[in-house]
Amino acid sequence: MTAPLTAWITGIGLIAPGLPDWPGARAVLRGEQPWVSAPSVLPAPSILPPAERRRASRVIKLTLGIGLEAAAGADVSTLATVFTSSGADGHNCHALCEQLATDDRHVSPTRFHNSVHNAPAGYWGIATKSMAPCQVMCAFDGSFGAGLIDALGQVVLDQQATLLLAYDSEYPEPLLAKRTVPDCAGVALRLEPVRTTQAIARITVQTTAAPALPLQQPTLEALRAAIPALRALPLLERLAQGEAGEVCLDYLPGLQLTVHIEPA
Repeated sequence: MTAPLTAWITGIGLIAPGLPDWPGARAVLRGEQPWVSAPSVLPAPSILPPAERRRASRVIKLTLGIGLEAAAGADVSTLATVFTSSGADGHNCHALCEQLATDDRHVSPTRFHNSVHNAPAGYWGIATKSMAPCQVMCAFDGSFGAGLIDALGQVVLDQQATLLLAYDSEYPEPLLAKRTVPDCAGVALRLEPVRTTQAIARITVQTTAAPALPLQQPTLEALRAAIPALRALPLLERLAQGEAGEVCLDYLPGLQLTVHIEPA
């Protein structure tokens, strides 16, 4: 990325351990309430038709939850989307590995179609009837940064309102010992090319070699470091506080993202 990319944030969605939604997280990030350890709470995917609702996995519930929260007040069917995750559905991957390790290697059709990396995007399209452009990405621990750059590119080049959904899921043991994501979590940002009445802040993003600094709250820093999608927490903290300034987000080894924030 050679030039800064700019967009307006007009909606935020968040589900993480001890942070059930954006309003609850905002109070914690402002220091008005302490962070209390609790498993991520996933909303029922009531927007899906009954057949798909029964098949919805944890990451489907997660992405629908954060996406609909960030898109509140918008016509979701018109929003371009960028889905980005370091590994997607850990529980489904575990179940497939278990089945393939037995003598009966027949995999259920539901397990199979939920195993592809773009499954959350497919369920989003079914739920919202969206025919807008959709990208699905993976860049391991840099997945939030890669998704943010891609989404901003669509906003700037195509002048297209775009919904970024970054999410991760934990793996059961024994994979958990090798990929120590403690719980599922996700962040969604609605990005638009022009200021609207729902504008929260204007962000300008560019790459930098400067290191990202840890969060001041040790419990939140532990979440940021453990769950790749939550590399966004320094940005969310500044948005919650309503302060102008810059934050540096982890991206790829030796390459970070500087985000300049101007509150609306």
